[in-house]
Parts: sequence; C-alpha cells; structure tokens
Amino acid sequence: MKALLVFTAALEAATGLALIFSPPLIARLLLGVWFDGAAALTVGRLAGAALLSLGLACWLARGDGASPAGRGLVAAMLLYNVGAVAVLAYAGAGLGLFSVLLWPAAVLHAALAVWCGACLRRGTA
Repeated sequence: MKALLVFTAALEAATGLALIFSPPLIARLLLGVWFDGAAALTVGRLAGAALLSLGLACWLARGDGASPAGRGLVAAMLLYNVGAVAVLAYAGAGLGLFSVLLWPAAVLHAALAVWCGACLRRGTA
C-alpha cells in the first residue's frame, strides 16, 4: 500500500506540475494535438492543479494504509484510474487520437487501478 501511494504521488505530482507549466506540450504528448487559447490553457492548468493535489494527498497518506482515510484515498484513486482509462481509451479508439503516450498512459492507469483494487481487497489499504 505504501509503495502504491508513493508511486502514485510521484507520478501524479510530476504530471500535475507539467500540466501547470506547459499544458500544450502535455496535450501533444498525450493526445497528439496542440491546443491553445485561454480556455484550453486554463482547463489544462486546472487539471494540473488537481493532479498535483492528488499527488500531495497520496504522499501525505503513504503511512496510513489500513486507516479509513487511507482506504478512502485508495478507493478514490481506483475511481480516478478507471475514469482515466475510460477517457484515454475513448480518445484513442472513439475519437481516433494518437500519440506516443496515449496507450502507454491508458495501460499505466489500468495497472494502477488493478493495484488499487488489490490493496482494497487485501485490506492493506
């Protein structure tokens, strides 16, 4: 459980910071498109702040494994990862977007969802 939260903290915080500082670059790497304009940049940076917050929450809870708060955080991360897989898979298969990181990111989030589920099932979260 601790390893899951530490890994998730690093991944989401790094992605969040990247989105805050360069939403167009991350969109290009993840979706294969450039976006610009005030609204798109604002939404990208807002998503970055949200991911940075998730990363911080995971980092601060890394030692709280079996507590109700720790289990709640892992359950929330399970929901987030399942949602991320659905959105990324739809972007690739439904919308025809493609980039170097799209499918690897979908697979990574699927693996993280399985890891979260396993922690919850074992009761280590």
